[in-house]
Amino acid sequence: MGTLEIEHPYPPTTITTTTANDGYKKTDDDDDVSPIEQVRLTVANTDDPTLPVWTFRMWLLGVLSCCLLSFLNQFFSYRTEPLVISQITVQIAALPIGRFLHAVLPETKFRIPGCGDRLFSLNPGPFNMKEHVLITIFANAGSAFGNGPAYAVGIVDIIKALYQRKISFMAGWILVITTQVLGYGWAGLLRKYVVEPAHMWWPGNLVQVSLFRVLHERDEKRMSRTKFFVVALICSFSWYAFPGYLFPTLTSISWVCWAFPKSVTAQQIGSGMKGLGVGAVTLDWSAVSSFLFSPLISPFFSIVNVFVGYFLIIYIAIPVSYWGLGLYGARKFPIFSSHLFTGQGQVYNISAIVNEKFEIDLVEYGKQGPIHLSMFFALSYGFGFATIAATLSHVSLFYGREIYERYRASFKGKDDIHTKLMRKYEDIPSWWFYVLLVVTIAVSLLLCTILKSQVQLPWWGLLFACLIAFVFTLPISIITATTNQTPGLNIITEYVMGLIYPGRPIANVCFKVYGYMSMSQAVSFLSDFKLGHYMKIPPRSMFLVQFIGTIIAGTINMAVAWWLLNSIVDICQVELLPENSPWTCPNVRVFFDASVIWGLVGPKRIFGSLGIYSAMNWFFVFGAAGPIVVWLFHKAFPNQSWIPLVNLPVLLGATGYMPAATAVNYSSWIIVGTIFNFFIFRYRKKWWQRYNYVLSAALDAGVAFMAVLLYFSVGIENKSVNWWGTSGEHCDLATCPTAKGIVVDGCPLY
Repeated sequence: MGTLEIEHPYPPTTITTTTANDGYKKTDDDDDVSPIEQVRLTVANTDDPTLPVWTFRMWLLGVLSCCLLSFLNQFFSYRTEPLVISQITVQIAALPIGRFLHAVLPETKFRIPGCGDRLFSLNPGPFNMKEHVLITIFANAGSAFGNGPAYAVGIVDIIKALYQRKISFMAGWILVITTQVLGYGWAGLLRKYVVEPAHMWWPGNLVQVSLFRVLHERDEKRMSRTKFFVVALICSFSWYAFPGYLFPTLTSISWVCWAFPKSVTAQQIGSGMKGLGVGAVTLDWSAVSSFLFSPLISPFFSIVNVFVGYFLIIYIAIPVSYWGLGLYGARKFPIFSSHLFTGQGQVYNISAIVNEKFEIDLVEYGKQGPIHLSMFFALSYGFGFATIAATLSHVSLFYGREIYERYRASFKGKDDIHTKLMRKYEDIPSWWFYVLLVVTIAVSLLLCTILKSQVQLPWWGLLFACLIAFVFTLPISIITATTNQTPGLNIITEYVMGLIYPGRPIANVCFKVYGYMSMSQAVSFLSDFKLGHYMKIPPRSMFLVQFIGTIIAGTINMAVAWWLLNSIVDICQVELLPENSPWTCPNVRVFFDASVIWGLVGPKRIFGSLGIYSAMNWFFVFGAAGPIVVWLFHKAFPNQSWIPLVNLPVLLGATGYMPAATAVNYSSWIIVGTIFNFFIFRYRKKWWQRYNYVLSAALDAGVAFMAVLLYFSVGIENKSVNWWGTSGEHCDLATCPTAKGIVVDGCPLY
């Protein structure tokens, strides 16, 4: 799902006033300021190159935060309500800890052998903003640059947990590290084109810049942000003991199911986790922020677009298709499910159609028949097709000229103040990136040849994936840098590889990770480079922190995954897990189903001319045509300012996280986001400005720490509490079919 141009969170009077100890000062020189107004309002035009960057504090807090976030994000990724802890938490928490270290560390200077006469100190001065930025970049690497754990770990998960096959730790580690690092090569090739030019302004970074500057301002008139953070963290930590262990029903309070305990249709409508979620609410912060990230840091304009798309898809398209039209025999299956089914409504036995070579067994596939999808799962792919096409046409029509002009201006225009200030620092030699790119591709080729039996991907598939990433990284980086929208390639890469190399599920997901994720990582790296550009961080420091952080995070992601996959019995196997087990792995299940649909069975048998869901390909056409209609209306009625606000890529892609996300995740995210980013932002702006991001970080941190404490104190020992409040949302009938003659255990027969 693409993101939207951000709503500027701070009034100009706030973001242009800073304190002397930050190294910034006010300037009236406007001759070479940024040509982008939002940047002029947000980013300081001066720099203090004497501020220490490579400090003991930076390395200590940076490495610790990277380790902590990579551990927690990987740990939580397997739980029913996964929680992605972003760098915002570290960004908030690092400030008081950094100032504490400044107060207690010795200031004694010493020499390090081999470094000449240069003097070093554990405490070179006050904790400064540049240290803070690098610590946050370290933390960002721990959350795979805001995306959660390393994407390639999902391949190891499905091989071991769901396909029940073997892969060595070394093969998995190489796969994770190479797919994470490959993006550096593309980023290095393009850095001169999409980081240094002033017109490549990366609007998403301005929130980070604003937050850094506000955090380093001092205001003793009200409760400090540090004290507020601690209080909110303690409250969040204490409360999560209830939805996390003592009273899990609070995660989804579906009163419609309680009112109609014997009605399948009522429970399909009311279930927040297995249905449409009408009336369902949650008192669990992890349910609010688990998939779409914290609603407190999402602009209200983005929330509105997501709400409109969510409403149209969940409350109009699905009910009409399921109960009204009965498309594809929809009532034979649950209304909301990411499982795959036979034509008689039974869960498809995937293991039966995988032969000893880890390829499709066509004889067994013929016995079970074609794969069927729930109505929502089928429509989710259709809307995914439409979103890809709509993104291309929408960006071309509404931003095409702007992107082209800014791209031309980036070569013809003079350097702005920020680029000039960055000239003081040693640049990153291009050969660093070239060597890294060559070495990464070479190691990946070894993986695809020597260890091919474990990853299935042929050498030509790897090179083809690299070609796709190389071709798409520049235009997608330009789109992101100018519009803050990032088109995804995951469905396209799956579709292409499924057509040319069907029957091999692991080859398909490996191709997707090398083709799609390396491009996504490159865009994330470039975005962080631009953040460093705005904050005047030496480029070599940025590169080394990103690279070291990525290696550390990928290694910890793989180690945590290996530990959990080998220690938790039946992890990710929902049918075999005890009731209400938290280890249901919703993201892994969707990743697995995608490997079956696109890799094992292949798109020809599902979405091809002979497939059941061939009509879904029309969504490509509808998605491409939609923005054209909006654009024509805009040209016909130029005075109607609301028309260009109709952003079809966001509307169509609003439910892009479903599945694995559920209705209660979306509805609660929309409600909480509206409260904070509309009502509080509009009517209590000073409070919002001072505490909003701090509250978001504290809520995430409190949930994370309590969840880990619960696992190590009661989870490992399998100590549980059994009463009505620990039996889920009490909507078991929501997973039942309503078609006549379909027999499913535990469901009424129609």
